[in-house]
Amino acid sequence: MKLKRNKIAYIIILLPFAFISIIPLYWMFISAFKDPASIIKMPPDWIVLNPTLKNFISLFQSSKILRWFINSVVVAGFVTAGNIIFDTMAGYAFAKRKFFGNKLFFWLIMGGLMIPSQITLIPLFLLMLNLGFYNNYAGLIIPTIATPFGIFLMKQFIETIPMDLESAARIDGASEMQIFWKVIFPLSRPAWTVTGLFHFVANWNSFLWPLIMVDSDAMRTLPIGLSTLKSQYSVDFGIMMAGAVFAALPMFIVFFVFQKYFFAGLTVGSIKE
Repeated sequence: MKLKRNKIAYIIILLPFAFISIIPLYWMFISAFKDPASIIKMPPDWIVLNPTLKNFISLFQSSKILRWFINSVVVAGFVTAGNIIFDTMAGYAFAKRKFFGNKLFFWLIMGGLMIPSQITLIPLFLLMLNLGFYNNYAGLIIPTIATPFGIFLMKQFIETIPMDLESAARIDGASEMQIFWKVIFPLSRPAWTVTGLFHFVANWNSFLWPLIMVDSDAMRTLPIGLSTLKSQYSVDFGIMMAGAVFAALPMFIVFFVFQKYFFAGLTVGSIKE
């Protein structure tokens, strides 16, 4: 009974904060279906009496929104797949394999977590430029195809997998790659799902790096493309809100479908046997 009362108290306390956090999202959504004059009207209308799709029609007619959407899907998809594979492989090597410099290399990689991304921005840009990766998918994907955070998360989780399972696979004649793909990788699904979700969301919303690496309108991702919708002297808030809703919709779908994995990310790998 006491636990139930505490739970009710927590809900009552958190509800106002949840309501406040939802207001901007609600305003963005209803503004996408208003005419520009209604958006800037004071006092504002919190209910759309005459919804219109004019903003969405104008968005698709006046911009390359579908091209930007495809670019974001390609970049976020490849980065997510790369991190799932390479972070899991590296995490497995550091967690289960003993080799010279194991701990040294791991902590050097972890040191990357303490380096602000702004410090590596110019050297990384020059490297991509010299490799010929400027203004193409390679320049947007390769720099984040594996990350220290993902390697750390996977190592922590894989360390919880009993060695007996690997030993049994070796007795059955499994090779190192077979052990990884048929034993470690399937058992690590909770961890690499979290890793993949975090990287997908981060790269879908990424702004600074695509802004630097992309020069043509056709190669822009959604965040960069949406930032170009305003003109020099005016802003069409209706089109801007329609674009924001279109860009945010995949994130809402991903969150509601995989929300249990987002919450699992807070504790995954924190408990060892």
